[in-house]
Amino acid sequence: MTFEDFDLDPRCLRVLRNQKLTTPTPVQEQAIPLVLGGGDLVATAQTGTGKTLAFTLPSLSRLAGENRGSSRMLVLTPTRELAQQVESVMAPLAKALRMTTVVVFGGANMKPQTDALRRGCDIIVATPGRLLDHMGRGNVRFNNLEILCLDEADRMLDMGFLPDIQRILGKLPAERQTLMFSATFAPELKNLTAKMMREPARVGIEVTARPVDKVRQVLYTVRQEEKSQLLLQLLKEQPVESALVFMRTKSRTDRLGRMLKAANLKVAVIHGDLTQRYRQRALEDFRSGKCNILVATDVAARGLDVDGISHVINYDIPQAADDYIHRIGRTARAEREGDAITFVSPTEHSALASIEKILGYNLERVERENAPIVLSTWHPPSAQKNVVRKGRTRGLLRRR
Repeated sequence: MTFEDFDLDPRCLRVLRNQKLTTPTPVQEQAIPLVLGGGDLVATAQTGTGKTLAFTLPSLSRLAGENRGSSRMLVLTPTRELAQQVESVMAPLAKALRMTTVVVFGGANMKPQTDALRRGCDIIVATPGRLLDHMGRGNVRFNNLEILCLDEADRMLDMGFLPDIQRILGKLPAERQTLMFSATFAPELKNLTAKMMREPARVGIEVTARPVDKVRQVLYTVRQEEKSQLLLQLLKEQPVESALVFMRTKSRTDRLGRMLKAANLKVAVIHGDLTQRYRQRALEDFRSGKCNILVATDVAARGLDVDGISHVINYDIPQAADDYIHRIGRTARAEREGDAITFVSPTEHSALASIEKILGYNLERVERENAPIVLSTWHPPSAQKNVVRKGRTRGLLRRR
């Protein structure tokens, strides 16, 4: 199948040809005809599956040619980075269709956004908080809205945007097409879907990737109450270029961040309850090297694009194998090597078993006696079995 097989606007197809895009991804193949049909849609798809084009191509094709400049499509995103990314994908298609896009987000000057909105535009890409600011000031109205899209909806809920989303929904026309794209489909999303959508079609794309061979993966079995001291020992015995530490909950993320800061380590924390300005500053500090340890929840870290992460540490083991693979894929980029260290408590072994089943091999165990033990050599995944190494922690985090 190619994009030519869909009933897309010929001008959109021309843009795709210029970008050397000919074959749709699985989520695009399933979602495009459903969106073109005008019905509501819930799509479960990870970042990197082509989901932005999956809603952009059919939506713009549907809107082409009528009522220009009347705010006919709204895309809500959790962060300014994603809003800018979505708008950059939409812009060449909108230009070809003689439509206009505006992106609005917090942490930026209101006036240029206000001017652009008051001039009129066809498509608005926005973060919820800043959009409500503009709506409250009368800068934008959605009387003619035809399509609403929530991108990374689960992340918006994790970041506490549900009240904002509900306020926005209350000011939108009831007669509209509603699209929702999300990496997961939590119970809270089911409740939101029931309130805002009419018999939506459902698309689910599961991506089971494999970690790159340049990621050295090791596993520590450790009691839950000993994890913080083990992490502290690993981080302090050998300097780390940059480490991304994954946690399961926001409260645990905060507690660990405080503990590491008390140990005089350079730490930043991100999770959904923090303000966008705080999260942005934390990410900038991590990118610039002002701090070299970032403690984060999965959802808050989604879309994080930082080169040079030398270590990924799974303080809390993820429940899904795909989440494990996405986590450790943050290191060993751009031909560099990287380390992935996973802590597993006795109650987490069922999650470990499912991860190893998908990987097709067992993670290399690092045995602990009175002190943590070091991995002295590394074997590529094809050679890994139930290998156990002994030694001290010193050197485990050394760049090889």
